[in-house]
Amino acid sequence: MALVGRRDGRNFGYGRQLSYAGPQALKDLFAGGHFATVRAHSDRWQAFVRWCRSENGPGYNDARQIDRQTLQDYAAYLRQQIQQGELCIATAQNRLSSVNRTLAAMRGDQDVRIASPSQALGQQRSSVRTRAPDGQDHQQVQRVLEALGEQQYERVAAIVLLARTTGMRLREAILANLPRLQREAEHFGRINIQDGTKGGRSGASAPRWVIANEAVKAALQFARHAVPTGSRNLLARNESYAAFLQQSVLPTRETLHKLELKCFHELRAAYACERYEQLTGHAAPVNGGYCYRIDRDLDQYARQHISLELGHNRIDVVSAYIGGRA
Repeated sequence: MALVGRRDGRNFGYGRQLSYAGPQALKDLFAGGHFATVRAHSDRWQAFVRWCRSENGPGYNDARQIDRQTLQDYAAYLRQQIQQGELCIATAQNRLSSVNRTLAAMRGDQDVRIASPSQALGQQRSSVRTRAPDGQDHQQVQRVLEALGEQQYERVAAIVLLARTTGMRLREAILANLPRLQREAEHFGRINIQDGTKGGRSGASAPRWVIANEAVKAALQFARHAVPTGSRNLLARNESYAAFLQQSVLPTRETLHKLELKCFHELRAAYACERYEQLTGHAAPVNGGYCYRIDRDLDQYARQHISLELGHNRIDVVSAYIGGRA
């Protein structure tokens, strides 16, 4: 347990500093697992703590002082940030949701929370992509690979290449059974993404086949060279997924940003845009294409196909990767 005192003590027993107590409560809540989720909530909690300590904040350093009015004031501050163009709606809603989750973890109840972040902010978020994804330029991806190679992050470079050529998520690229995928690529000309998938979408009941062109085969070969001895995926045999994220993946974020790659998920969107163009002969809507006006059936077919390749099985989600139908 991360409790350092009584539950009714300062910060509900999680320590003297608000910035420290929140992450500790989250670690307790997720029982030491779900590393990426804990990290995301913790980062957003720190933004709330900075506001609390700011000139316009309440100055609190004890979660017992936080009430519903405090959260309403924070929502008003975020709403102002949105209006000034300093925050997007999705980021603001995520921050409020993380404050809800962290406070619940600290308190042990949900008595103090924002019931509806979207209503509190007065705006609905949109999941339709309006900005072209990073990583569409293959030369940019090559520069990222070279930079990671120079820093001896070959396994992270393998993730970048797998995400860009197959549309894998970060977790899927890390846990992919590379020998199996290579065999499928050679024998069938396509690969079935099954490891590390979300929502139980694995096994024969949820096939997710992706065409294995030369770029995919090259990415698989590159990844095989980066595999630690005795392993089938990018994790060493005695290495946990969380440890790999913390020790290898997170330290490379700054390098990605310097090379204008926002995150690994952008590579998945870049893959989707490329597939849309291959399937329709038109640029993706977010890149200025308008196939949906010329041939709506073809646009619908491409979206359905891409949704299956990305492991969503829902056409509406594809708009978050390639853009909507304006």
